[in-house]
Amino acid sequence: MVDDVDILARTIYGEARSEGQEGMEAVACVVMNRYRAGRWFTGYLVYGSKKIPSVAQTCLKKRQFSCWNKNDPNYVKIYNVTPMDAVFRQCMNIAQRAISGELKDFTKGATYYHTKQIKPVWALAHTPCYKCKNHVFYNDIDGGKNEEN
Repeated sequence: MVDDVDILARTIYGEARSEGQEGMEAVACVVMNRYRAGRWFTGYLVYGSKKIPSVAQTCLKKRQFSCWNKNDPNYVKIYNVTPMDAVFRQCMNIAQRAISGELKDFTKGATYYHTKQIKPVWALAHTPCYKCKNHVFYNDIDGGKNEEN
């Protein structure tokens, strides 16, 4: 069984380790908002004929969080990081708080984000609901099945 806390922590680390506490928590909020949404970007574990929402599978869903793309420079980093890394320990703490419900969503329901260096097609004509350091967050994206973040 895939460990939700570990996979969420690795996602936070891969997507926002240089963004400080607030930025890392914001990414955790996006993952949890997607997990709870029950929409196409929610990942599921399959047990026989039952589909059960999973935080880890939401993180790992193909082409959703770029750090899990095999050609992304963060891919190797998220696999090799250990709890010896202080920032990863911080990510583990954030992930635990998010999954246990202790982390409140301050992103206003964001389910998408991107860095300020890019402007993806899916973000055109949409207004950000939250900004933090190098990331811009959105809560009004319907989105298609092949969009990242």
